[in-house]
Amino acid sequence: MANALVSIQILPSTPGGESVLPYVDRAIEIIKESGFPYRVAPLETTMEGELQGLLAVVARMSEAMAEMGCASVISQVKIYYNPVHGASMDRLLEKYPDGK
Repeated sequence: MANALVSIQILPSTPGGESVLPYVDRAIEIIKESGFPYRVAPLETTMEGELQGLLAVVARMSEAMAEMGCASVISQVKIYYNPVHGASMDRLLEKYPDGK
């Protein structure tokens, strides 16, 4: 059972002021590769799983931005942690499954 939801918005300082889109695409690719359930939204992406594993994905995303030539990266992270009852995107979105 997942015990955490982690939402992240990654803001890389791109080389030469390039568009952030390829960098954000790479960050989402890292989330996909992790195997954790996730949901992409306009301003952030939310992942579901074990807290330590999700935090490792966040770290990997930052490392990937450096590997792509970014001088720095800011990540805005929200964490919902519920070790007793677990954490579920579906459960939190029951009332609004389609976002409306």
